[in-house]
Amino acid sequence: MPIDPDAVGASGGPVSRSWTSKDALLYAVGIGAGVDELSFTTENTTDTPQRVFPTFAVIIGGGGTPLGAAGSFNPALMVHGEQGIELFDEIPPDGELESRGRIAAIWDKRNAAVIETESEAVNAATGKPLLRTRSSLFCRGEGGWGGDRGPSGRTAFPDSEPTHQVTYRTREDQALTYRLSGDHNPLHTDPSFAALGGFDRPILHGLCTYGFTGRALLHSLCGGDPARFRSMNARFSRPVIPGDALTVSMWADAGKSIFRTANQHGDIVIDQGVCTYD
Repeated sequence: MPIDPDAVGASGGPVSRSWTSKDALLYAVGIGAGVDELSFTTENTTDTPQRVFPTFAVIIGGGGTPLGAAGSFNPALMVHGEQGIELFDEIPPDGELESRGRIAAIWDKRNAAVIETESEAVNAATGKPLLRTRSSLFCRGEGGWGGDRGPSGRTAFPDSEPTHQVTYRTREDQALTYRLSGDHNPLHTDPSFAALGGFDRPILHGLCTYGFTGRALLHSLCGGDPARFRSMNARFSRPVIPGDALTVSMWADAGKSIFRTANQHGDIVIDQGVCTYD
């Protein structure tokens, strides 16, 4: 069936999800962390307890959302539109959480439908809130029923030089590593499937680009301390090709920073970013 705008408000859960130290380490390598980030990439380095990147929330969170209630769409024509995370506590290297989710909104962009979801999770061991995730899916070819187009506000970026700027280069096989954290969408690995979506070659997972960006924010704004990281929201504006260089520009002020990420050609690939931190 087509997209059902009456699905807004549908909820689901609780859904349990557990993870291990190895899962967190694999995610860290999947978003490009290496030998200069041993607290995230090893669990047995002397005097270096294992920590977890805040953006690991996109791997363990998001459960309970009844996406099927929103109807059907062609997965080859679906791209990730926006992603947000909010941390209420530091994510431990291993643990279990329970999530409940809901369909927060469905917008009619005429040539596409946008499905917004939200999920909240508690630490199963303590019962305390751990994290919240928000995301939007841009489903091409599924709009046109005459519904509300949704909000259109934009963050204004200053003309001044960024407070911080970090460049990371992705590997040509980056998607092959990142997919091991659970996203096996062939759009990121199968050339023939990518062609169905209109791409010349497989593209990098949007959430992998999001993770690279989150690394830059964590080290630049929080001194590498995940306990200081509070939230991160951003819009995916352009696909990234594995092997691209990613430059994250940040304009920080009193616990809040706006940011965006560009590739080596200067094209913005993550836009409208806002991060909060202690």
